[in-house]
Amino acid sequence: MLEFVDSAAQAVSRITDGATVLIGGFGNAGQPMELIDALMDSGATGLTVVNNNAGQADAGLALLIKERRVAKIICSFPRQSDSWHFDEAYRAGEIELELVPQGNLAERMRAAGAGIGGFFSPTGYGTQLAEGKEVREIDGKHYVLESPIRGDFALIKAYAADPAGNLVYRKTARNFGPVMATAATHTIVQVDEVLEESLNPEHVVTPGIYVDTVVGIPTESGVKEREERAALAAGQPKPCLATKTAAELAAEK
Repeated sequence: MLEFVDSAAQAVSRITDGATVLIGGFGNAGQPMELIDALMDSGATGLTVVNNNAGQADAGLALLIKERRVAKIICSFPRQSDSWHFDEAYRAGEIELELVPQGNLAERMRAAGAGIGGFFSPTGYGTQLAEGKEVREIDGKHYVLESPIRGDFALIKAYAADPAGNLVYRKTARNFGPVMATAATHTIVQVDEVLEESLNPEHVVTPGIYVDTVVGIPTESGVKEREERAALAAGQPKPCLATKTAAELAAEK
């Protein structure tokens, strides 16, 4: 049953030790930072986390890994210049890694949401990623059987939710949010704005049937979105290099 709560702490209060948690975000874009911080404060541990990467610097998912709250991570990009907490935990044998190519990661969650028992993908064939998996030749091409990824919970970020829990996102912050919402038993969403009126059905990205808990948490990106929408409504073009004259650009230097 859909619920609107007042705080991130309330939103994540059902997450228990050992849960599988899908966390949206592509880098910082669309990462539900406030929900992750609340999950940290909740004390839940032994988590299996599904995310595009393995945390960045000293914020969000990286802190969960630093505090050894994550027992296993399923991701496509575990190492980057500031993934030092994952590196340390992995080298110490304190976190398990399942590496999944990015397209397969998204499709495995989509399959879970669509009720598909598995699918054949050419990605990973002939590599260590295919070890132990069924391989099949179809029309002269080799494929690897991939299984769905389901979550007990999903933590995602959207721009706005209407009273029925329908969601819209802000640009690339959408990323994994829609497929994660369908693949989780309980989907928790932080939004910049809770609308009083229903969204136009043609504008809905994630239908409210996939959403369980919504919490309104205004963020800087949400402020920018509202400013851009207000400017467009007033007939003003969005400020960008393409709308400025050469003289205006020169004056700014």
